[in-house]
Parts: sequence; C-alpha cells; structure tokens
Amino acid sequence: MDFELSERQKMFEDAFHAFCEKEVVPLVDECEEKEKFPVELMPKMGKLGYLGITYPEQYGGAGVDKITDTIYCEELGYVCLGIGRSIMGHCCTGTRPIYLFGTEEQKQIYLVPAIKGIKKSCFALTEPNAGSDNRAMETKAKRDANGYIINGTKVWASNATFCDYAIVPAYTDTSQGYRGISLFIVDKGTPGFNIVRKIRKESLHSMETTELSFEDCRVPEKNLIGEKEGAFLTIMGAIDIARVDVGAAVTGLAQAAYDTALNYAKQRVAFGRPIGQHQAIGFKLVDMATEIEAARLLVRKAAWLVDIGQNSTRLDSMCKLFASEVAVRVAREAVQIHGGYGFDSELPLMRYLRDALTYTVGEGTSEMQRRIIMRELGLR
Repeated sequence: MDFELSERQKMFEDAFHAFCEKEVVPLVDECEEKEKFPVELMPKMGKLGYLGITYPEQYGGAGVDKITDTIYCEELGYVCLGIGRSIMGHCCTGTRPIYLFGTEEQKQIYLVPAIKGIKKSCFALTEPNAGSDNRAMETKAKRDANGYIINGTKVWASNATFCDYAIVPAYTDTSQGYRGISLFIVDKGTPGFNIVRKIRKESLHSMETTELSFEDCRVPEKNLIGEKEGAFLTIMGAIDIARVDVGAAVTGLAQAAYDTALNYAKQRVAFGRPIGQHQAIGFKLVDMATEIEAARLLVRKAAWLVDIGQNSTRLDSMCKLFASEVAVRVAREAVQIHGGYGFDSELPLMRYLRDALTYTVGEGTSEMQRRIIMRELGLR
C-alpha cells in the first residue's frame, strides 16, 4: 500500500490551497456575518477549472481521481465549511445525477454550464416529514400529455436562493415505494417553483438553506433524469460517494480547529511555560492529531476504493461517521484549550464547533450511518 500522494495530486493540493487562501479566506467573515454565499466565486472557480473536477474534460472537468477530490473537499472544509459545502453540493448532488444518467441534451444544457460556474445547482430532497426515510416523501409528480405536474414541499434545500435549476425527487407511483420515486430537473423561474423562506441556522451561516414549495409546477418530460420513471434508487446509489466528500470536508474543519489550538498552545504561557507543554493540554493535542490522521486515512481509503471500482458503501459510511464525530471532538477541545478566548466571536472556534455538529446530523445522521454499516456487516 502506497500512502504517498502522486506528483499531480501534490501539485493540485498546492495550487488549490493557494487559491483558497487568496480568494476564499478574505470572504469568510463577511459571508458568515451576513449569512450569504459568495456567488461571485462560482464563475471564478469555473474559469480556473475548480468546479466539477472529477468530470471528464469533454464536459469541462479535469478528470481527476477521487483521492484528488478528497483533497479538494478537505481544503474547502479547512477554510470554511459553509462556503465549502455549498460548492461541494453544486459539484456533486446538484450535477452528478445529470452526468451519470442524464441525456446528452441535459448534460449540455445543465452540466457543462454548471462546471463553468455559469449555472448554479440545487438538490432538493428532504421534506418536513421525510428525512432519513425517503419513502415518506409526499411530493408527487403527476404525468399528463405535456409532461409532469409537481406538487409538494422541500426543506433544507441548499443553494436554492441563487440556483438556476434544482434536482427534485418526487413520487410518480406511490404504490412502488422507493421504486416509484423519480428525479426531475426544475428550472428556477418555472411557475409554481416557490422559495417559501430562507432558513436561519445556528451553523453553516454562509451556506444558504431554504424551504421550497412546488404548486402545480409543470416540468417537460425531457427534464426527467434517467429517461424513465423510478430511477431514484439507482441514481441515489451512484451518488452515495458524496459521504466521502463530507468526510473529507469535516476532516479539513478538524485540521483547522487543531491548527488554531496548537498555535495558541505554543504561544499562551501559564505557570512559566507554554500551556502545550503542560500534560493536560499536550495530551489533548496528541489525541486530536491522532484522530485527525485516522479520519484522513479512512476517507482516503474510501476514495481509493472508488478509484479502483470496488463497492465502497461500508467505507463511505464509516468515513462519514468517524470523521464527523472526530470533528466535533476536536472542535470542542480547541474551544477548551483556548479557555475564555474560545468564546470570542473574533476567533473562529465556535464556528468550527457549530459547523462540526451539523454533520453528525446532515447528509445522513450518525445513527443512519451506523444502520448502514450494520447492514453491510450482515447484522440486519
């Protein structure tokens, strides 16, 4: 087993880190305060090839491997998880179903402009009564001679405030359970596509999240993804690897919290020496560093399995579960190490903790990840 990054991966890591430091870091404080995503980043990233990096060059991507993609996600999580997750959602759930199962026409109309940063995407799955259990979805798409008419409500739809289109799952046949759910591309501005409210959150302030309603929203048949009804299970199975992205992003957050705490522990003096030299603090930092390293290795193994074409469901859930819980522990200890300064709003420590807590719930709760891993271990 070779744990060394390739020269191409190292070059990408250095270049993208420099981009984030120059273009993203200066935006973070204002975006977090105003609870706004910096939309101006999208065309800038698209022009430099930093959107949809895993997609083939024929569509404007860079054709990189999944391990490189985890480097990308970790860098975004390091600078700001809110901004990073908005970008990652656009690059994955907002575009991947179209790339994997869309028609060539759909790819040219939606995927190519999304990779260029010209069009922004949204994936609207969760509903008021349907979170982990998608079978409880109440949104329906009724077929008629001219296409489909969608009615229903979605919540926690990220990027919807500024998106150009949303990917919307809806039942086309409730009698078939999961197999009766289909996916549609719904253009922003379509009559009946309504933003009900922007949801104010205690975390991920720079990730705009909304409640949507669809009221007799008419969608043409050509906007059905997969060219047939009931492709939801196949499509969702293919984008399960989004959990690897989340694992990488929260590992980046954990690294940022650790670096902040380590630097402080080297500078803050108590009882005649830096507090990091006191065993009570030093041991905390040792445990934090160890868990971050373990999380990163788990994420990269899951990515490696994707790259070699092996089923990675178990590792996908393991890396998301472990890395998200590590991020919470590391962020919590970073606050503790800073003492009273941990609550200073001019420092990012409470942002790290709030944002880390989001992903023991978001993108599949820790409990759901354990349920999936139980199944993969043959325990249910």
